[in-house]
Amino acid sequence: MDKVKGIVNKDTVEFSEFSAYDGQVVSIKGYVHRIREMTGFSFVIIRTAKDTIQCVYAPEFSDYRWDEKIVEEACVKVTGKVVSSQDAKGNQRYELQIHNVEILSLPAEGLPIVINKKQLDNIQLSTVLDLRPISMRNPKERAIFKIQEGIARGFREYLMKQNFTEIRSPKIVFAGAEGGTNIFKLDYFGKEVFLAQSPQLYKQALVGVYERVFEIAPVFRAEHHDTSRHLNEYTSMDLEMGFINGFEDIMNTEVGALKYIMNLLKTEYKEYVDILHADIPEITEVPTIKFMDAKELLMKKFKYQPQDMKDFDPTEEELLGKYAKKELNSDFLFVTHYPSKKRPFYTMDDPNDPEYTLSFDLLFRGLEITSGGQRIHDYNEQVAKMQKLGMDPEQFETYLLLHKYGAPPHGGLGIGLERLTMHLLGAKNVRETTMFPRDINRVTP
Repeated sequence: MDKVKGIVNKDTVEFSEFSAYDGQVVSIKGYVHRIREMTGFSFVIIRTAKDTIQCVYAPEFSDYRWDEKIVEEACVKVTGKVVSSQDAKGNQRYELQIHNVEILSLPAEGLPIVINKKQLDNIQLSTVLDLRPISMRNPKERAIFKIQEGIARGFREYLMKQNFTEIRSPKIVFAGAEGGTNIFKLDYFGKEVFLAQSPQLYKQALVGVYERVFEIAPVFRAEHHDTSRHLNEYTSMDLEMGFINGFEDIMNTEVGALKYIMNLLKTEYKEYVDILHADIPEITEVPTIKFMDAKELLMKKFKYQPQDMKDFDPTEEELLGKYAKKELNSDFLFVTHYPSKKRPFYTMDDPNDPEYTLSFDLLFRGLEITSGGQRIHDYNEQVAKMQKLGMDPEQFETYLLLHKYGAPPHGGLGIGLERLTMHLLGAKNVRETTMFPRDINRVTP
């Protein structure tokens, strides 16, 4: 009887291992990224999950003769001799002299777009997104999502080091965490339910269990925005922490996480940072400004007349970003104490001025990437605020279990992963940094 031992036999090497195999015959597997025929020989670039490897075919290298069926995007196993040389700057380079090519699969037809250049040239974003499984094979496109991996990984690693527990909350819910009209309704066996706007109600409940929790998962907003910064499904990096001394604890936790993330990108993801020419910020400390002080600054310094005194429009965020960079030498700016009318029902009002809340947004280079704040933890206070807002506390009976049976002072935040990636990489549209975007016009691929 055969037995499965949980070991995958490896018959290939990685390009990063070539230095250990200099002069030896090895095998690699990947796609034929590009074929360049020269006089008497050919360059064959093989694309693996991480690298593009230069291989050279010439008849004198072995008895193998090139198979004309091999075309770009064929999946192959290439066996050959690792050969080293030095470039003009004295750096060590490695390539593979081809001894054999085994065809693993062949494409049924040619590619609809050119992906074997450094970046996708003169291709409309809609076409890039329509052909996402193909367009992401381009080295620059796939680098975007390695950076995104690094952001999520850094968030997770930092919080795990701070004794947070990772959770999984349901995405089919009984009520919206933030209310309003931007919520998707579902017919759930004859009952009306909703897609989760955030994991808010569940991460609060679990503060009573684990004290510190986080989640990286999709959230859904039924907003009819068709802008460069909005999606109807995006990935939210959420955290909630109990026994806080104030909402400043949450802000400090976010700054610590961002420092960790940026350092991780500059070290372990450097090759992707270099491919994308990403401007990774240096973070020492992040300045703060109160909401109304920010409004006054906009009016006095920038002569900008706000249209909404309860929130910021994109122009205001951009101006605040310029102010933070020029005057405070920071790519980030916390805006605190948002008006109570603009914040969700669970947000704690400022005891010194109940018109405002113990909440904040984080702006990154003039774009809001985070909303957070302290939550109401007293049962009677939470019920009273629900009733003041015209909500029925009985519909939130399970949510209020936390408050009824004892909740610590707590708070948290949510960071939009795709939006953070977009601004970090200087992309113009959040869809560029979303693997498979879902907006008001797109549900495929």
